[in-house]
Amino acid sequence: MQALSFSIRPALLALALCFLAPAGALAHEARVQVQDAWTRATVPGQGGTGAFMTLQANHDLELVGASSPVAGVTQVHEMKLEGNTMRMHPVPSLKLGAGQSVTLKPGGHHIMLLDLRQPLKAGTQIDITLQLRDAQGAKLSQTVQVPVRQNAPDGAAGASHEHDATHTHDHHGS
Repeated sequence: MQALSFSIRPALLALALCFLAPAGALAHEARVQVQDAWTRATVPGQGGTGAFMTLQANHDLELVGASSPVAGVTQVHEMKLEGNTMRMHPVPSLKLGAGQSVTLKPGGHHIMLLDLRQPLKAGTQIDITLQLRDAQGAKLSQTVQVPVRQNAPDGAAGASHEHDATHTHDHHGS
């Protein structure tokens, strides 16, 4: 009887490890809290729009890109004043420090949806997949459902993303 109980222990240990492995794997997945996500509605023929949200990672990550089934091109952008002109540029990455909130907003960092495949109608939602990289260089992703709105939500910082003669877009690099 003692030999039987001895041979069962390794089997029980192996079984327990099988249940623990998925929990350890989940700890390495992207864990970004997303708040106040929204994207601006478009009209027929409009080629692009911005998506905005507040991101908070539970460990150091970098936002290195994004994708969406509604857009042919999805990029992380930054608005910067260059001389007297506000210019928009794609950025290669955006640091998300552990526990720190990073706000993607009109007039600052945001996700640009270009080459739209259809108009985005207020009251619907779109999927945006955030492409992330951790401190060890591992690539991670997280899909977010983003409401489409006609206007910025009340209290949204920098809610205006108007275009005028001194506002230029540089969607494909500078």
